[in-house]
Amino acid sequence: MDKEQIQKALAELKKQPKKKFNQSYDLIINLKNLVIKSNPIDFFVTLPFPKGKTPKIACFCDQQLAEEAEKNCDLVVREKDFEEYVKDPKKAKMLAKNYDYFIAQATLMAKIAATFGKSLGIRGKMPNPKLGCVVPPNAALAPLVKKLSLTVKLSAKKATNLQCVIGKEEQAEQEVVENALAVYNATIKQLPSEVQNVKNVAIKKTMGAPVRV
Repeated sequence: MDKEQIQKALAELKKQPKKKFNQSYDLIINLKNLVIKSNPIDFFVTLPFPKGKTPKIACFCDQQLAEEAEKNCDLVVREKDFEEYVKDPKKAKMLAKNYDYFIAQATLMAKIAATFGKSLGIRGKMPNPKLGCVVPPNAALAPLVKKLSLTVKLSAKKATNLQCVIGKEEQAEQEVVENALAVYNATIKQLPSEVQNVKNVAIKKTMGAPVRV
């Protein structure tokens, strides 16, 4: 897959009827020759350009990290408030539903796992060390939050396809193209037989039919 192929697909998508809102572009990578149940795929990609949607980020911390978290995150859940979520599982479920990424103070990970593991784990949203989301009490969070705003998650645990947002209709086309290439190239590296495991690639708008790349 190259830039020209992506540009042709985007040109076809622009012929589709316009909606009253700024639709997202989704990249869809259909896979083949893989037994997903025994070889699930789950990884993150940091895009070169914004994807057009700002993720909501929450931070679990104590007083040491609270001030920094309040400056940079959408929600701060302090250690003293954990008990509220233990008493009210529905509140924990809503937290998991409403936020995209969770940052954790490393010294609290055992308590975080015990309190939120069930609600976050089932959605694949536990603070991820590989993504840099488990941090020391004196961490500077601004760089991490910026990275998370450019990060997409790709996961195939049952179906044989991967899908993620790569941009918006009103975004510069070159940015969408570069984001699509970044996701595709990162995906290839995650597959056991690389391009031999790719059946086809398509791009679609939020309310539109997919166009093959």
